[in-house]
Amino acid sequence: MSELEALLLGLVQGLTEYLPVSSSGHLAIASHLFGLQDGEENLMFTVAVHVATVLSTIVILWREIWLIMKGMFVVRDGRMSAEMKYVLCILLSMIPVGIVGVCFKDVVEDVFGSGLLVVGICLLVTAALLSFSYYSKPRERQEITFRDAFIIGLAQAIAVLPGLSRSGSTIGTGLILGVSKERLAQFSFLMVIPPILGEALLDVLKVVKGEAVFGSVSTTALAAGFVAAFVSGCFACKVMIDLVKRGKMIWFAAYCALAGVLTIVFSL
Repeated sequence: MSELEALLLGLVQGLTEYLPVSSSGHLAIASHLFGLQDGEENLMFTVAVHVATVLSTIVILWREIWLIMKGMFVVRDGRMSAEMKYVLCILLSMIPVGIVGVCFKDVVEDVFGSGLLVVGICLLVTAALLSFSYYSKPRERQEITFRDAFIIGLAQAIAVLPGLSRSGSTIGTGLILGVSKERLAQFSFLMVIPPILGEALLDVLKVVKGEAVFGSVSTTALAAGFVAAFVSGCFACKVMIDLVKRGKMIWFAAYCALAGVLTIVFSL
């Protein structure tokens, strides 16, 4: 992998992790176009760019994270604080994806793989979900309930399929449930931090157990990909929060539909 390829893949990862267009799908498409080896051969690069996108989330939402941490253990009138309930909702949302990641990740990869046909079909599913969430008009609620958190977590677990957008699935599901756009944008990006770090940790453990290798990506290529993913991730996170608040999701549905059709045609 050259430095230019690493830079471009880092940009793709950072932008598409938060925009509802599927980072895994776009990385598969980009890798195919560049003629690169599969993700396992470039495992160190994959871990690096995913950690970079998590860091970008923390940087953009640091104030919200600090307020949540500061209010977690404050007890008001003998009841848990809103911040503690919020954290419990995030933890609850992690259960489905945690089960899938630990128990079924290899099964999903073996059954569905990362072929362009699967990516194209899942992009069409993402487009359908975003369209439905845009045209459905449930009554908005400011509070995210434990039920909301678990259902959104189920959507995130299903989004392990390549081409099915994680942010698109969680945000689209939350909009259908009636969660307010402002609350949903923040929740969707905070709930993704533990699964991404968990996935990176599982990849590292595979290397430790001898089940995988980090690959031979150069230090300069790693640095280029990391910086590109971090900078583009900061940009995409900030832009996406604003777009969710303004309800401008239908354009991403159109993009995913077009990308899905082209990917399917290209795979045949």
